[in-house]
Amino acid sequence: MNTKREMNIKPLLSISSVVLVSILIGLGAYSFIYARGYSYLLDDPKACINCHIMQDNYDSWSKSGHQYVAKCNDCHLPHGSLIGKYAAKASNGFHHGWAFTSQNFKEPIQIKGHNRQITLQSCLHCHQPMVHAMDIGKGNDDVKNCLHCHRGVGHGQ
Repeated sequence: MNTKREMNIKPLLSISSVVLVSILIGLGAYSFIYARGYSYLLDDPKACINCHIMQDNYDSWSKSGHQYVAKCNDCHLPHGSLIGKYAAKASNGFHHGWAFTSQNFKEPIQIKGHNRQITLQSCLHCHQPMVHAMDIGKGNDDVKNCLHCHRGVGHGQ
């Protein structure tokens, strides 16, 4: 049988849980708005310069020929499903947020392996007719690695 004390604790725990969850949601919403997180849901390249460290990348892209045909998402997100694109955005957002908050990153910023593969696949997606015509080394990964020779095309060094 419940004692009077146990009956008084249940509402207190419920109220405490609601307050704690509300605080966490409020902090998350404030952080999302303060960091302009909503801009990452769109396709505006200026979203990338929310972080000052990306300014050089944005400036070099805006001077390249790719500015007329490709935005950041065209090269740095997988082509195909909407779920894959937003999964990559979420993963990158978490990792970028963690790196910038903890100040644990190298300057200049470097693309990591998984994202490098996405970018390479984007090169092949857009330039497939040309790549197909010159792809003489079937099975040789270097032949299909556009970034090996064209590292600075999207972002001039």
